Amino acid sequence: MKNYLLALASLLLFSQQAIAQKVEFEEFDLDNGLHVIMHQDNTAPVVITSVMYDVGGKDGDRERTGFAHFFEHLLFEGSENIGRGEFMKIIPANGGTFNANTSQDRTYYYEIFPSNKLELGLWLESERMLHPVIDQVGVDTQNEVVKEEKRQSNDNRPYGGLFKTIGENLFSVHPYKDENIGKMAHLDAATLEEFNAFFDKYYVPNNAVLVVAGDIDYDETKKMVKEYFSAVKKGPEVVRNFPEEAPITETRYATAYDKNIQIPAIIAAYRLPGQSTRDAYVLDMISSYLSGGKSSVLQKKLMDEQKQALAVQAVNIGQVDYNIFALFALPLGDVSLDTLLAEIDEEIVKMQNELISERDYQKLLNQFENNFVNSNSSVAGIASSLATYYLLYGDVNIINNQLETYRSITREDIQAAAKKYLSPNQRVEIKYLPKKDEQ
Repeated sequence: MKNYLLALASLLLFSQQAIAQKVEFEEFDLDNGLHVIMHQDNTAPVVITSVMYDVGGKDGDRERTGFAHFFEHLLFEGSENIGRGEFMKIIPANGGTFNANTSQDRTYYYEIFPSNKLELGLWLESERMLHPVIDQVGVDTQNEVVKEEKRQSNDNRPYGGLFKTIGENLFSVHPYKDENIGKMAHLDAATLEEFNAFFDKYYVPNNAVLVVAGDIDYDETKKMVKEYFSAVKKGPEVVRNFPEEAPITETRYATAYDKNIQIPAIIAAYRLPGQSTRDAYVLDMISSYLSGGKSSVLQKKLMDEQKQALAVQAVNIGQVDYNIFALFALPLGDVSLDTLLAEIDEEIVKMQNELISERDYQKLLNQFENNFVNSNSSVAGIASSLATYYLLYGDVNIINNQLETYRSITREDIQAAAKKYLSPNQRVEIKYLPKKDEQ
C-alpha cells in the first residue's frame, strides 16, 4: 500500500508539472487576414476548433445595441450548405459539443470533437464565416430566443440588473454604458439590411482569430485551414474611435430597484485602466485579497467575525478599454448599507496606509499560481486563452508569462494601486433596493 501511495503521489506531481509546462503554439496568417493559432496536445484524442471575432456589445450604432449578442445566436441558423437548425444537430451527431458567448469586447464560437472530426469543425466554422444565411425567418426566430434569454437572465432573475445598473452609472459616453444584450426595442426596429451590414463589417477574417488545439498534426491542420478559409474575402478594416470618459473626481450616488429581490445591496464601482495594463493585474490581486475565499479579509471580517453581511465580494472585471472594479455586499439582519460600505472602506484604507502582511502576500501568489495552472489544464481553456491574448491583449505569449507578471507585483505595488484608484471620490455608490409595487 505504501508503495502504491508513493507511486500515486509521484504520478500526481508529474501531472501537475506537465500541466504547468510552457504552452507551445504555432501561428500563421492567410492572405485574407485571418490569423491562425495552432496548439498540439496529443495526450487525448480531442480537438477544439474555435473562432473569436473582434466584435462585442460596445460595437455598432447606439440606436441598435445588442447586435453582437444577437449574432451569437443568429450564426447558428445555417449557411448555404447547412440547412436551418442543422448546425446544432450535426455537432452532437458526430460526438461533439459546442457553445458561444459574447462580451462587450468579443464574440467566441467553439466546437469540441473527437480528433478524427477536425475537418468537420473547420468546415462548420468556415461556413459560418463564408456564407451564413441571414434572412427574416432567422432574425424573427432568434429575436424571440434573445427576448426569452433576457427575461430569464436579467428581467426575472434576482439581482439580474446589477451589471446593467453599474454600466449605465459608471459610463456616460463610452458604449460600455449600454447592456451587452442590448435593448429589445432596438432589435425589434432593426431591418434585415442592417443585420447584413453588421455582418459584412465585423465577421470578416481580418477581424478574427482561428484557434485549433488538441490532438492535431501541424502540417496537416495548416493545409486544411487554408483549404477551408482561404476563399473567405477580406473585409474592410474595423476602425474604432470611442469617446473617452472623464475621470470621476467626486463620489456619484445612484439608486436602482429590482422587483425580484427582498434583500438590498450596496455597490461601489470604480472605472479603471483596461485589462492589458500592469495596474489591472495589481487590482486583480487586490480583489482577491479582499474577497478571494473564506479566509479573505472582507469575508472573514463581515461574514464570519462581525456577522454583518450575507455576502461580500470585490471583483475586477477585465475589459479592453476600461476595467470595472466593484465592491458588493448584502447586509445581514438590520445592518445598514452605509455601515457595510464603511466597514469595507476601513479595510481599503488599511491597504492604502500599510503594506499587507508577508503571509497574505504569499497566499495571494499561491492563489494566482493555482489559477494560472488551472487555466491551462484543458485544451478548451488553452484555446480560449490563446484567442483572448492575441485578439484583446495583442500578445499570445501572455499564456506563458502571465504568472511572471503577477509574481513581479510587490506589496508596495498593491499599496500604491489602492491609493491611486480606490478612493471614495473616484467611484459610483449604488443602493440596489427591492422594488415595491408602487415604484
